[in-house]
Amino acid sequence: MTAVYKRELKSCFQSMTGEVFIAVLLAFTGIYFVAYNLTAGYPYFSYTLSGSLIVFLVGIPLLTMRSFSEERRGRTDQLLLTAPVSLFRIVMGKYLAIVTIIALPNIVFCAYPLIIKAQGTAYLTVDYLSILVFFLLGCVYAAIGMFISALTESQMIAFISTFGALLVLYLWDGILSLLPSSALSGLAGVLILLALAVFYIYHMTENLLLSGIIGAVGAAAAVILYFVKSSLFENLLSGLLGRLALANVFTDITSNSIVDLTGIALYLSVIAIFVFLTVQSVQKRRWS
Repeated sequence: MTAVYKRELKSCFQSMTGEVFIAVLLAFTGIYFVAYNLTAGYPYFSYTLSGSLIVFLVGIPLLTMRSFSEERRGRTDQLLLTAPVSLFRIVMGKYLAIVTIIALPNIVFCAYPLIIKAQGTAYLTVDYLSILVFFLLGCVYAAIGMFISALTESQMIAFISTFGALLVLYLWDGILSLLPSSALSGLAGVLILLALAVFYIYHMTENLLLSGIIGAVGAAAAVILYFVKSSLFENLLSGLLGRLALANVFTDITSNSIVDLTGIALYLSVIAIFVFLTVQSVQKRRWS
């Protein structure tokens, strides 16, 4: 894993994506820091960080787009797939290299609350927690981007797909407000989510019978439950999908100084899920 980590980290800096990401994130945050904290005298650095979230939408796809798609395009993935090391270690080596690049500007950010304190009132606990959650949010986005990169051999497709996914997550609250709240729409939403899950299972296993059984049983259970107690499906989509507003965990700190420990647990869970899915995607390629 160490060899993969060093190779990936070196590659990120040789291709200039690492330097560009770090420079742009530091520049954006520095501009907001001067405007809000030094000029306007706002004492919370956490509020400044919220203005830098937009950098993640473009920067994270730039970092992750080449993680596996470039290996597939150049057929160098065969060397990794036949290497005497587990796929989990390979994936984690690549992922930790990306996480390291995300961590570097966040280490620099740790000096900013101290600068605010030197000028007057500062809220160090809130600020340092916001830096931690900001970093974890970047790690979540990186896990999603790496999974998407493992699905295609085109870096451009990986970049655009990751950017689209992160943009949807960024706008998630507004999208949910447009969803209908009736029980019937809740049932339709459940069936759509079930169809997507069945499609993914078929894509990974190529077992039509297994996928069909899972889809049929799930659809039958949802329809029966709808006729038995339809009230359960009212506002169901908003309830099920509301937790996917990942940026809310961070914005709760910037807006209300509220630290949601369950949100941090959600971040760690999403990271684990997408790392696992990436391993399974690469594993499928090994045996195909």
